[in-house]
Amino acid sequence: MRLDKFICKSTVLNRAEASECINAGKICVNDALVTDISFQVHESNHITLDGQKLIARPSRYIMLHKPMHSLSSNVDGDYPSLFNCIELERVEDLHIVGRLDADTTGLVLLTDDGRWSFDIIRPDKLCEKTYRVTLRDPITADNAADVIASFASGLQLQNEKTLTQPAKLELVTSTEVLLTITEGKYHQVKRMFAAIGNRVNGLHREQIGGLKLDVEVGMWRHLTTDEVSMLATPTPVKL
Repeated sequence: MRLDKFICKSTVLNRAEASECINAGKICVNDALVTDISFQVHESNHITLDGQKLIARPSRYIMLHKPMHSLSSNVDGDYPSLFNCIELERVEDLHIVGRLDADTTGLVLLTDDGRWSFDIIRPDKLCEKTYRVTLRDPITADNAADVIASFASGLQLQNEKTLTQPAKLELVTSTEVLLTITEGKYHQVKRMFAAIGNRVNGLHREQIGGLKLDVEVGMWRHLTTDEVSMLATPTPVKL
């Protein structure tokens, strides 16, 4: 992680105060003076502030049930930030692992472990995300097989050069489906259904990897050690 972030994670200093310490020459990494705030460090490095060794606090991993009309942002905007749902010390140190639109509900992960979140969102990990989608137009028995096949083979989204990765579509009713994707393109689910001439009227994320949403709207909980490990090594979807 960045040196300034490590200092915040191991002291009571905020990002600006941590930067001041680095710029002032108060930080050594493995006995070498470092004045670059973006210098990359690891918890196993010997890092000192004014000669005192710093030890990072344990990382936090959180599941949140995002309410409708809340922002995947650290600050309020046209709608309130989803961080308003969380009462924790130093909540500002957390970041969101895979954002949802303001009008989308469901499972959101938050952490202060950048390596863990990167392993979940990086494209080659093919981490599954399952959404419950409410559609404007019904998928009929006559065209269901073709629609499912088109999602499995990949769709051409507007302004994209390549097809989407294979996705799994399951019909719940004619206007409600479960969609599992392994990408995170901008407004991807809405754009996928737009590509077949349909429209998403409701969107809810139920699952990321093997982790299923199990808290009520606006509520949150810490992940277990097993859940953290499971999400670090997701299993690609089988079509």
